[in-house]
Amino acid sequence: MLREIRYRGPSLDELHNNYAKRHRIDEEAPIRSAHEVVIDAPAERVWGLLADPTAWSAFDRAIRDVRVAGDGGVTVDTPFTWVNGRTAISSRFAVVEPLREITWTGSAMGSRAAHRHLITTRQDGTTLLRTEESMAGSLLGLFYNSAKLHAELTRWLGSIKTAAEQP
Repeated sequence: MLREIRYRGPSLDELHNNYAKRHRIDEEAPIRSAHEVVIDAPAERVWGLLADPTAWSAFDRAIRDVRVAGDGGVTVDTPFTWVNGRTAISSRFAVVEPLREITWTGSAMGSRAAHRHLITTRQDGTTLLRTEESMAGSLLGLFYNSAKLHAELTRWLGSIKTAAEQP
C-alpha cells in the first residue's frame, strides 16, 4: 500500500516518449485497467469518434471544454486540454495510426497517465475496441484506484459504442 501511494512513475516526457509512443502503458503504475467492447459498426466510424476530440462531449456528457492546439488536427505530439468530470487534463497525442491506434498521455493534479485505444476490424464487420490506461503520481492512490479507473473506461467505451452504433 505504501508503494502505491508513493509511486510517482516516469516523468511525463518519459511516459510520452518511452512508453506511449512505443505502444505501451506504465505496467508498474499502481493504477491500471483495461477494457474492451465489440461495436456493431465499422472501424472507420469508431476511428472518426476517437479522432475528433472536440466532438467527444457529443457522446460523453462527462467530457467538456476540449481544445486541440494548432489547426485542431489529431497528429503525434499535438497537445490538447479537456475536462473529464471535474478534472482538467493537459494531454498530448503519442500515437495516431488511423483505424488502428490512438494513444495519448496526460497530466492532472500531479498525476500522469498513458491511455491507449486499439481498434481491430473483426471478420464479421464489427469492431473490437480495446482501451488500457495507467496512472501514477504520489498520493494519487489516496483518492483514486484501479476500480474507479475501470468504471471510467467501461463508461467511456460504452458511450463510444452507443454513438458508433447509431444509424
